Parts: sequence; C-alpha cells; structure tokens
Amino acid sequence: MAPQLTGAGGAAAVKPQFHHFHHHRLATRHHHPSPTSLLSKLAFWSVCSLSLLLAFLLLSPSAAPAPQAAPDSPRRSLHTSSPSAATWGGAAWEKKVRASARVRRANGRGLSVLVTGAAGFVGCHAAAALRRRGDGVLGLDNFNDYYDPALKRGRAALLARSGVYVVDGDIADAELIAKLFDVVPFTHVLHLAAQAGVRHALVDPMSYVRANVGGFVALLEAARMADPQPAIVWASSSSVYGLNSHVPFSEHDRTDRPASLYAATKKAGEEIAHAYNHIYGLSLTALRFFTVYGPWGRPDMAYFFFTRDILAGRPITVYESAGGGTHQTTISRDFTYIDDIVKGCIGALDTAGRSTGNGGKKRGPAPFRTYNLGNTSPVPVTQLVDLLEKLLKVKAVRKIVKMPRNGDVPYTHANISLAQRELGYRPSTDLQTGLKKFVRWYLEYYMPGFAGKQKQHGSSNSKSSRGRSGNTSSAR
Repeated sequence: MAPQLTGAGGAAAVKPQFHHFHHHRLATRHHHPSPTSLLSKLAFWSVCSLSLLLAFLLLSPSAAPAPQAAPDSPRRSLHTSSPSAATWGGAAWEKKVRASARVRRANGRGLSVLVTGAAGFVGCHAAAALRRRGDGVLGLDNFNDYYDPALKRGRAALLARSGVYVVDGDIADAELIAKLFDVVPFTHVLHLAAQAGVRHALVDPMSYVRANVGGFVALLEAARMADPQPAIVWASSSSVYGLNSHVPFSEHDRTDRPASLYAATKKAGEEIAHAYNHIYGLSLTALRFFTVYGPWGRPDMAYFFFTRDILAGRPITVYESAGGGTHQTTISRDFTYIDDIVKGCIGALDTAGRSTGNGGKKRGPAPFRTYNLGNTSPVPVTQLVDLLEKLLKVKAVRKIVKMPRNGDVPYTHANISLAQRELGYRPSTDLQTGLKKFVRWYLEYYMPGFAGKQKQHGSSNSKSSRGRSGNTSSAR
C-alpha cells in the first residue's frame, strides 16, 4: 500500500492560516497603516504562501517517494524478499493479468478467480487445482519473509509453469486491488492472503491488524465498487473458537472468546464480512480451516519443523495441556490434508451465490455463509511425532513441557456436517497417508540424497528406533 500522505492534514493546517489572514484584513481595513507596515505584512504573507506551496508540492503524490523505496512502507505486512517491491501497471502487465485470468474451458463457462495469497500454502494448491479444470486464475502475493520467501517463490514458479501469473503486491494496496478489478471482471475471489501464525502475533501484533483486518477491508472495498461484484470465499480459521469447550466445534458455537490476537483478527474479519454483506450485497463465504498440512506446507507448522529438527538430531518441544481431571492433557489437532481443504475451497466457490450489488449499490439480499473445513478426527501431537519417526526412520528427542499461554489452544475438533451437506465436502486422507506424502516431498525438496540412504539403511535404523522407543514411552 502506498505511504499515506499528509495531504488531508496539510489542508486542514492551511485553512486556518488563510482564515486568520481574512479576518486580519477586515480588522485593519480602517486603521490606515503606514506603507512600510503594509510592505512588511505583504512580504510576510508572501513568504508564508510560498512555504505552503512548497510543502504542498513536496507532499503531493507525484513528488512523494515510490512505495518500494521506503524501508518501512506499509505495502508489506513484513519484509519483502527483495530490497524493492515489484512494479505493476502498463500495457504488458495488463496483458499478462488478462491472459492469466482468462477462462480456458471449452464451453467458456468457467470461473475467473482472483486468488490472494497465491504463493502461500493453501493458495498455491487451490490456484493450481482451479487452473487444471480450466478456470481463469490470477494470483496475488507479497512474498513477505514471515517464513522463507524462497519457498513462496518456488510455489509461484510452479503456478507460472501452468499459466498462472502471480502479481507481486500487497492485499492492503488499495490502488493495486482497484486496478486488478478494473482490468479483469472477476466472477469470484478466493481470499487466502493473511498474516498467519498464532505465536508470531506476540512479537509483531500490528502486522496482523494490517493484513488480516486492513487488507481484508481494502479487498472488500474494491469488490463492492466492482461491476459486476464478485462472490468472495475467504479463509477464516478454526482459531475463532478460542476458549470454546464444546466439541466438536460447530459453526453455531461461541466465537466471542479468542485466545490469540490472530484469532481476534479472524473473528473481526467475520464481523466485517457480515457488515459488507448486509450493506453492499456482497456474497461472502467464510471457511474455518483446521490445521492444514501437506507438501509445500508452512515451515512454522509443527509437523514441518518437527520433521526438520528430527532429521537434524535436534530436540523437539511437545506441549501438554496444563489441565487436569476430565480436561484434555494431551494436545490434539484436527489435522486436515491440503487436498481435502482445496476440495472444500472449490466446493465453496462453485456453490457461492451471486453478489446482488454493483458499483456499491445493493439490489437485494446476498448469501452469507460460514463452514468448518476439517478432518473431524483429532490426533494427539504425540501420535503425530510417532508417525514422523516411523516415516523418517529416525528417533525424535522429545522435550515434554506444559503449554505456555502463547495463544494456542489444547484441542481442536471440527463438526463438518454443514459443509458435507451444502458443499459436498468429504475429507478422505488420514494423517498417516498425508504425512507420508509430505515426508516424500520434504526429502525430495530439501534432502534429495537422503531418501536413497533411507532405503539402504532402513532396516537397521528401524530396529534401533524401536529399541529406543521403548525407553521413552513411559515418559510421555
């Protein structure tokens, strides 16, 4: 997003000065000041006028420094992967945008979808799936460094090979978003761009507000003014259930007690979405994802960094709940494989009703929906580690500690009956199968020579792993 100029504030500051000048003239009209006094005052106000003109020119958009030159520019929620942000605009750029968003189906009845966060984990898989079936897909991502930007560039390169162009830009850049809607009459938006991660919000809270609230509003503003308005499907989160103790989590359960700032920003997004649906007739569908995992995943997720640290021989920290009695003491997650999540996203896009406004004017009620997308089979994190040990053929060094108050919750479990009924959502990948696919990808991507060594020495490693496993089972 371009730096905010002080034009409004500057204008407010200028007006009282000219107002004062006007009254000064009235007050001195009948006092017949000397010529010297008049010349002095004229010189003084001439200097003031020139100063104000110079300030206006310096603060005008044409004279302001380019957004990418500002090190603390709000264009990015974090730091970009390169010193300067990519430029956008121009005939060649618009041609690439239109080509990417063009429907490829033979009957011409596909969707034209803007996928925000397209270089992210879910965004990459969803954009690729839409393209495979012939839909028009344009990506948008800011490639920030919350985790390794090279991984995001790798995902974008995969999409480029399938004909999906990923625009390098920020969802909070209102000018860019408006330009995209001006160039392409999108039928749908799959909004997956966000500042992710529960724990990082303790370190950089404002990045969550800028991206998850400010960025979402920028998108909604552009969408409400579009003609035609697109239907919007966007990623909320299972974290909105917060301290809810009723399981499995249902869409009708309480979501007013978030346990983290990340959860609070996602809940704020749901409330903001309702307001835009009610006022402007935007069709909006919120998808509450439950712990997504799989190939090309996020390095900040437990299954990912457990794999990395186990292979490196480093200890891994496994949390257990501080609760006792009938409360869960083992941290469990409703791990959901990426392909199942993508099917849910596409089901939501295909069933999204039309927006009912255009140019910011509502013409009738529009759909407003919320769905859980999970696997509805919670698995203890200790079991996740067991499976990784088996697949990697390496024993983990576990450090069991009580879960700190860092925004995490001890247990998640999705009730998916509504998504099953209305979206045809049917998750089909169990954790062992999904982790096997993830581990295969991880080894090929990060350690291409390791898989062969595994097969060669797998038998002896498995025997030694089983022996050590027996020594630690009682401690867990």
